[in-house]
Amino acid sequence: MTASTPKLQNADGILGIDFGTSNSAIAWATPQGTAQPIPLEGDALAMPTAVFYNAEEGSTHFGREAVTHYLEGTEGRLMRSLKTLLGSPLLMETTVINNQLVNFSDIITTYLAELRKRATQHMGTAPTRVVMGRPVHFVDDDAERDAQAESSLRQAAEAVGFKDISFQFEPIAAALDYERRLTRETTVLVADIGGGTSDFTVVRLGPALMHKTNRADDVLGTTGVHIGGTDFDQKLSLGQVMPLLGYGHFGPDSREVPNRVFFDLSTWHLINWQYQPKAMAQARALQTNYTDVRLHDRLMRVLTERYGHHLAHDVEQAKIRCSQTDGDTRIDLSYVETNLTSTLGSTGLHTHLAHLLANTVACARDCVQRAGLTNGKPDAIYLTGGSSALRTFQEALQAEFAGVPLVEGDLFGGVASGLVYSRS
Repeated sequence: MTASTPKLQNADGILGIDFGTSNSAIAWATPQGTAQPIPLEGDALAMPTAVFYNAEEGSTHFGREAVTHYLEGTEGRLMRSLKTLLGSPLLMETTVINNQLVNFSDIITTYLAELRKRATQHMGTAPTRVVMGRPVHFVDDDAERDAQAESSLRQAAEAVGFKDISFQFEPIAAALDYERRLTRETTVLVADIGGGTSDFTVVRLGPALMHKTNRADDVLGTTGVHIGGTDFDQKLSLGQVMPLLGYGHFGPDSREVPNRVFFDLSTWHLINWQYQPKAMAQARALQTNYTDVRLHDRLMRVLTERYGHHLAHDVEQAKIRCSQTDGDTRIDLSYVETNLTSTLGSTGLHTHLAHLLANTVACARDCVQRAGLTNGKPDAIYLTGGSSALRTFQEALQAEFAGVPLVEGDLFGGVASGLVYSRS
């Protein structure tokens, strides 16, 4: 709680938790019935979904502090993209952390417990009622695994002390937050582009509708696809960084170097697996597949020094810079090899992401078609989720829905606030 924020009392407060792949946010219902975002790190209303287990001190750190410890070289384990594990067989796998076996579901529980703790400090009471955000599909085209993902998240919420737990689709929550700003009835396509999923909803919104108890007939169409910011990062890493370690390199027998290690090093939640003894041995054995052994030396330096998350972070930041400036940006890789760099430009951003963006926009188009709008277009497109700020995505969306205005909402806090409105 910051010095400028008074401690608020609300024994029956509803908490909204937007547990995101890259970032998380929470909000609560004040006694006046409005949603109030809760600062999670200083004044910041969103916190990276990251946990760092500090091996030097035996402590656990969260959010920006977790990432900072890792990037500064503190000995330990960084865990990110935890949401991606929901619905995956990896969720119940165990990993060694500070000489103890821990399963990944427990790591998710640890993070949720920290969110509830910070909410308690802000609210002045421990919340027991929560609305959890969820994507339209945790897992594409697999209803059983999708249901299991929600069940796993519910179990984690119960484990940290929540008693009354409900779920709401994240794009619908974003729509309910946006509705507070409208002065007339509007048909909106909500585009919620997060770290792991892209979700779309066509919904009727307006001041005359917002007090309805049941909004089911206002939701005209909902679609989702398992593509998000971490997938964009993976493509950019494979395109710009992994070739410097041997991805796409042909060896003495004119065969390409086996590429699994590069895909895993480009995927946040799989990076740590590459540091296991078996994976390290397999990587060392790849040397005979290289013509230029310097590339293999770089790969082994990344693995032995555990620079995988460092690379992923640098690619993510380069993506953001390139999108914001629409110009070239330099990725400094001198910690891998002196003077080693890569340059990402707007052309590369478009080229590497073209396929993913086409599939994402196709999902939006399908949502609008399902809604059966009279003129075939919504009145507006409301953007939420951190990855919706990507310039190339917005350009692709504008090309598909020419003339429809894009409205940028609260990219990180809007869903959490809308979750509260869905129950209050």
